[in-house]
Amino acid sequence: MQYMVIETFREGDPIPIYRRFREKGRLAPEGLQYVSSWVTQDFRYCYQIMECNDPELLNQWIAQWEDIVQFEVIPVMTSAEAVAKITPRL
Repeated sequence: MQYMVIETFREGDPIPIYRRFREKGRLAPEGLQYVSSWVTQDFRYCYQIMECNDPELLNQWIAQWEDIVQFEVIPVMTSAEAVAKITPRL
């Protein structure tokens, strides 16, 4: 399953995030896969797609970052998956 992870950098400060990432990496447990991400021009938000079969892995990953990042996690699907699910109802 894929998840859209909306990260809000605490106090709008990206420096602690980038410093930890440089020093320790993504800190994702085995089984949690990073797909892609986008950062806003003002460095206040990051939008990531993460993938895993066990949502508990997301909680383990978030626990490594929640002191400097606020998280919102939304289960998502690709547009192709959405079309396949909705087409029978059209």
